Amino acid sequence: MTEPLKIAIAGLGTVGGGLLHLLEAHGRRLAESVGREIDVVAVSARDRSRTRGIDIARYKWFDDAAKMAVDPDVDVVVELIGGDEGIARRTVEAALGAKKHVVTANKALLAKHGVELARLAEKNGVALNFEAAVAGGIPAIKTMREALAGNQVRRVYGILNGTCNYILTKMQEEGRAFSDVLKEAQDKGYAEADPTFDIGGFDTAHKLTLLTSLAFGTRVAFDQIHIEGIQSITAADIEAADDLGYRIKLLGVAELTDTGIEQRVHPAMLPKDTAIAEVAGVTNAVAIDADFAGNLLLVGAGAGAKPTASAVASDIADIASGFVLPPFGTPSSKLKVYKRARLGQHAGAYYVRFSAYDRPGVMAAITRRMAERDVSLESIVQRRAKGADARAPGTFATIVVVTHETTEEAIRRALDAIEADGKVSEKPQMIRIEKL
Repeated sequence: MTEPLKIAIAGLGTVGGGLLHLLEAHGRRLAESVGREIDVVAVSARDRSRTRGIDIARYKWFDDAAKMAVDPDVDVVVELIGGDEGIARRTVEAALGAKKHVVTANKALLAKHGVELARLAEKNGVALNFEAAVAGGIPAIKTMREALAGNQVRRVYGILNGTCNYILTKMQEEGRAFSDVLKEAQDKGYAEADPTFDIGGFDTAHKLTLLTSLAFGTRVAFDQIHIEGIQSITAADIEAADDLGYRIKLLGVAELTDTGIEQRVHPAMLPKDTAIAEVAGVTNAVAIDADFAGNLLLVGAGAGAKPTASAVASDIADIASGFVLPPFGTPSSKLKVYKRARLGQHAGAYYVRFSAYDRPGVMAAITRRMAERDVSLESIVQRRAKGADARAPGTFATIVVVTHETTEEAIRRALDAIEADGKVSEKPQMIRIEKL
C-alpha cells in the first residue's frame, strides 16, 4: 500500500460522529478497496468535552477548524459544520487554498459559493466532493456526474427533504392536521425547533440547485428558484387529493424548456400509481430523465448519521484512489450562465381549493373568471361544512376545482381576479398536478 490518506474532520455532530463510527467499523475494508490506509489525524468542533460515544483523544484537536485546514499533516478536510458563511466557508476556502482535498455535506455553502469554490479547487488540482450534500445516502451526485456523463439530462426532480415527506405522509395516512404532525416531527428530531428551513422549501431548493448545475452544466443559481413550502397544506387538501387519485409531495424540479431552465420547489399532486408517490416517511427520492439512459429513480435514506456518513466515506474513497473530477462535472470555466425559463409558462393541470361565501352566484363568478383567462375546468365540486346552515351569515363552503392543462400565468391571473371579487374568505390554495 502507498502512504496513508490523512483526514481532518471539522464538525463532530450527527454526521461527523457517524463518520468516525463508520471508519472504525469498516476502515480495513476501505483500505483494501482503495489500496491505502485512511487515517483520521485531526478533529475540530465547538465543544471538546461533549460525549460522542467514541474516543477522540487519539486525534489532534483544533479549536479553530480553519487552522486545522492548513495543517501540513492533513491531506483531506471533511467539512461537516454547516452554514453558508462563517467558519464553514473559511475552513473550506483555507483547505482548498492550501491544496487540500475537501469533502463536504454543506449544501447551503455550495448553493451560494459553489462556483467560486469549484474554481479554487480546480486551480489547485484538488477535489471538492459533496455526495452527502444531496439526499443523504442516495448516490445522486455520482450518478449525475459520472454514470450519466454521456447523456443529456432533460429533467431532474425528487423528494429531497425527509421532514416534509414525513409530515405529508402522516397527514395522508392518519388524517391529522399539519401543526399536529409538525410537533410530532420535532419531538422525534425530524424537524428543528424552527422548522422554516425545511417546511419552507429552502433545504430542498439548496439541493435542487446543485442537481441543476450537474444536470445542465450551468452555474449554481439558488436565487433563480421558485420556492413554495408546505405550510399551507391542510387536511382538506390531503383528503381531496386522495379522492382524486393523488398523493401530495414536496417536489424539487429542474427541467430544460424552450426558453431556458425552470427550477421550482413546491407541493405537487402525484398520481397514486407512480413510484415516487409511494415514497413515504423520511425517505428521499431522486428521479432523472436522460436521453440515452432513460428514466431513473433512486430511492433511499435522505438524512441521518449512517446514510450521510456513507456518502462522505464514498467521497473519501474516491480521493484515496486518486479519482478527482471537476466538482460540477464540467470545469468551472465552462459552466454556462444560468438562463431562467420565462416566468408563468409552466403548463399543466392545477388543483384549486376555495373557501367561498355560501351565497348565490359564487360558483358562477368563479367559473366566469376562469373562462375569461381561457382556463378550462375538468371538474368542480362544492362541499358545505358539516352542520352548516346556508342561511346563517358568514357561512362558507369549500369549492374544489381541477383544471385541464393551462399555464401558470393564466391560472394565477384567474385566481387574482376571483380574490378581487370578494367572494372568497381566504387566499385560494393552488397545487400543481404533475403527470410524471
